Amino acid sequence: MADEAKRLIRFNFRSYLADEDRLYDTNIAEAAKEAGIYNEKYPYEPVAHITGTDRLFKDLEDALSAAEIGKEYEVTIPCERAAGARNPKNVEYYPLKNFLKEDQYPQPGMTVNIGNKKGTIASVGAGRVKVDFNNPLAGHDLMYKFTVTEEITDPVEKAKAVVEADFSMADGFEFEVAEDKVLVKEPDLCKYDNNWAIAKYKVVADLRSVFGIDRIEFLQVWDIPKKAAEEKKE
Repeated sequence: MADEAKRLIRFNFRSYLADEDRLYDTNIAEAAKEAGIYNEKYPYEPVAHITGTDRLFKDLEDALSAAEIGKEYEVTIPCERAAGARNPKNVEYYPLKNFLKEDQYPQPGMTVNIGNKKGTIASVGAGRVKVDFNNPLAGHDLMYKFTVTEEITDPVEKAKAVVEADFSMADGFEFEVAEDKVLVKEPDLCKYDNNWAIAKYKVVADLRSVFGIDRIEFLQVWDIPKKAAEEKKE
């Protein structure tokens, strides 16, 4: 038997750079629009989270784990307990021509990947590009305001929320939950999405954690479309 099952919750949040009093992330559409950070491709809805998984800063994780449903909380995290201090050695310079050769036109704030490292362009000028590989939150005190909207208890909804959290969406998935296993029926898109192949390992670990069981099964169906099947018969 896997470890003791953990709670699965949904919550709304607003994340601030406390030292600048600036909202940098949220799942609340109105707050994002007001702060000028709204992204029409982002699904603004409560976030699923497994408590006690250490995927968030510890102070935030502890606050979420102890929070009551429907009550707003505020937690401030000092820099050293969040993303840490900025390291000047993580700032590097690259020739502008290197980007232009790849048909890239660097602009401040743009995210780039160089040598398997993810960084942010800090400035462009004098034929060179300054790239900051520090965590964007490094050097900042952080402040979070959050409200737990629900604790998910329905077995199928719990399985769905895990897939949603680990794969960004759960449309088309079907689930069956028994005492000793969870069955996940994959939609057709999983056959061609490399991200699913990677996310599946995390889904397995999280389903085990949430349900406290060891066996996770995946069902992938390869069926002939109805029209093609009829033509084949003819």
